Amino acid sequence: MLVLMENLIVMDHPLIQHKLSILRDKNTTVRDFRALSTEITMLMAFEAMRGLPLEDAEVETPLQVAKVKRLAGKKLAIVPILRAGLIMVDGILNLVPNARVGHIGLYRDHDTLKPVEYYKKLPNDIAERDVFVLDPMLATGGSAIAALDFLKADGIKNMKLLCIIGAPEGVAAVQKAHPDVSILLAGLDDKLNEIGYILPGLGDAGDRIYGTK
Repeated sequence: MLVLMENLIVMDHPLIQHKLSILRDKNTTVRDFRALSTEITMLMAFEAMRGLPLEDAEVETPLQVAKVKRLAGKKLAIVPILRAGLIMVDGILNLVPNARVGHIGLYRDHDTLKPVEYYKKLPNDIAERDVFVLDPMLATGGSAIAALDFLKADGIKNMKLLCIIGAPEGVAAVQKAHPDVSILLAGLDDKLNEIGYILPGLGDAGDRIYGTK
């Protein structure tokens, strides 16, 4: 992994970068886009989980008792930001099948331009867990900041924001609003265009995932 600055990590693993190159291609099919999004998330999560706490344990092998390490405490929860964040869930559950899953849905009020929470369902013990907030695209940062605001209001303290692609503008906005939250990306792109799309980006992730464009 490549640490560019405090609380910003860009995953430079060769497999991640190779799969990301195919994900960006405008000719990649909906089916392949979904599969690649899941695979990239799984590879990113593998790296992102290096810091999870471990505890000592013992298991009985066919030959003798072995001293082993296991994840400690309440372990992990994941919270996708609807709708595009859903594609990242299975990539993490493939690694940690017992992780708890919450959901948060946001929309922007046309008059106030402020994010409004329209759906939230979280595990009861989520405040005791390490939490990964999932969204494929970190563009302006508005949705991510709002999601982190709402989750912190529920007492969640240990959070990381996991995104496939990010723009410098979105990274800066999240770092300003939530300097305690680490941001993990597969790719940090050049900039946003005049309508808020990431350049060079990969288009609208939600539309490409669900074939709605």
